[in-house]
Amino acid sequence: MKRLSLQWRITIMTALLTCAACVLTNCLVGYTGMRYMDAIGSDVSALSAAGEDSPQAFDPTKATLDDEVTIVVNDAQESFGTTAWCITAGVTLLGGVLAYFVSGRALKPLRAFAAQVERVQPDNLSEIRLSEDVPTELQRCSASFNDMIARLGEGFSAQRQFTGNAAHELRTPLALMQAQIELFISEHSGLQPETAELLGLLQEQTERMSRMTKVLLEMSELRSVPCEDDVELGPLSEEVLTDLAPLAENKGIALNCAGDALTIGSDTLLYRLVFNLVENAIRYSRPGSNVDVSICDNDSHVFLRVEDQGPGIPKQYRESIFQPFFRLDKSRSRAYGGAGLGLALVWEIAALHGGTVEVETSSENGTTMLVSLPKRSAALTEQQN
Repeated sequence: MKRLSLQWRITIMTALLTCAACVLTNCLVGYTGMRYMDAIGSDVSALSAAGEDSPQAFDPTKATLDDEVTIVVNDAQESFGTTAWCITAGVTLLGGVLAYFVSGRALKPLRAFAAQVERVQPDNLSEIRLSEDVPTELQRCSASFNDMIARLGEGFSAQRQFTGNAAHELRTPLALMQAQIELFISEHSGLQPETAELLGLLQEQTERMSRMTKVLLEMSELRSVPCEDDVELGPLSEEVLTDLAPLAENKGIALNCAGDALTIGSDTLLYRLVFNLVENAIRYSRPGSNVDVSICDNDSHVFLRVEDQGPGIPKQYRESIFQPFFRLDKSRSRAYGGAGLGLALVWEIAALHGGTVEVETSSENGTTMLVSLPKRSAALTEQQN
């Protein structure tokens, strides 16, 4: 019973209640009908026997009664009982069918309420507000949900604003520090090895922090970027591969791209999404291997895959890699200048476009990252709705 929908629960309970009421009515009416038939039989027998007192009840088994009367009354009682039970079954079935459709109509506001809740996403909290034009039983729930969404939206907005402000404030002093370190190194060529090593470390970490603040600033400003352009992923991916060709050549990695599809979004953000995935694949692929980008689509979605030939990602970390500042191999990430924000930015961009990103396959022979985005026609339909 617990696994049944609320509509089926109401239907079954209504059918059982209807059946019980019909059975009780049938028993009471049947008992009364049989008594009246007995009385009719007694009166008919009394009329056929002149001078005899009228009997109080009709007993078909008595030999003194007319055989024809007995047969007629017996047949009437059997027909009455059969008809009553058929009516009971019919009324129960009809009651169940009516209960199913009536309960479905009564639960329609609840389904509409659930559909509204399902459309709530982290990137549209400020736009979602559930209608309070609902039955009395759902008004309080709708109002409470709207209050909760408002509080969540304020929390996310404050978090993004803090991240953006912090990144913006850090960018200027970091740029100044980086410039001063580079100027000091260029003006003092004869430094002690220890001093040169210290300055090199400071320069490396300053550059890393500058890249981190840049990515944080980009993540905080994602919501302000319009996502209404028609974007051809094939040419966009080719442009990314051209820009990353020098990095791939340093490791002897061949870059390949195949397929094309059209989606709606921000050309700048989708470029960043593909760039981060391909750059990550190049950095972690084995020297002399391949990085392949493939694009295909179906009726509703566009699929972009980036396949590398790296060491693979353990199964327990395939969701954690999209969390900010998560690094699978901290020593290698530092060597490559990573801060653990590249894939987090990819996840944010995909979610902003109504899509997803995941590790499709991964083994010691390589990893395939899958990005799923709404197709242009499907995205237009969703926006119209």
